[in-house]
Amino acid sequence: MSETNKAQEFHDTLIRVRYAETDRMGLLHHANYFVYFETARTEMLRARGFSYRDIEDAGCFLVVVEIGCKFKRPAYYDDLLTIRTFVERVTHVKIVHRYEVMRDGVLSAEGRSTLACVDREGRPRALPESLRGGDGD
Repeated sequence: MSETNKAQEFHDTLIRVRYAETDRMGLLHHANYFVYFETARTEMLRARGFSYRDIEDAGCFLVVVEIGCKFKRPAYYDDLLTIRTFVERVTHVKIVHRYEVMRDGVLSAEGRSTLACVDREGRPRALPESLRGGDGD
């Protein structure tokens, strides 16, 4: 299985914390970080000329097989966050992303996710070459 190290490549996505995403104390609820990671991955892919819809229409589905987040500082209602997304590693069937959530230039959280490519029946399949070869994420 060949691996590509792309740790230097990144994409920034801006997200403003909405009231509905906070808890009673006005803090961004922890589950929403994973939603933000997905939004950031989608925007990174779009910025590189791809869309999940096109990939799925071609019979490739990227499913999350592992995800995690380490919380450093809280985010609050109406904060403007920068989600910096890195493609950390690409193998024949998987993509590993790393995330840095920044608020006012300060690291608020760090995350990582691993996506695997499967076919319509859920069986592993090779990532499209465009996603492995440096043209995509």
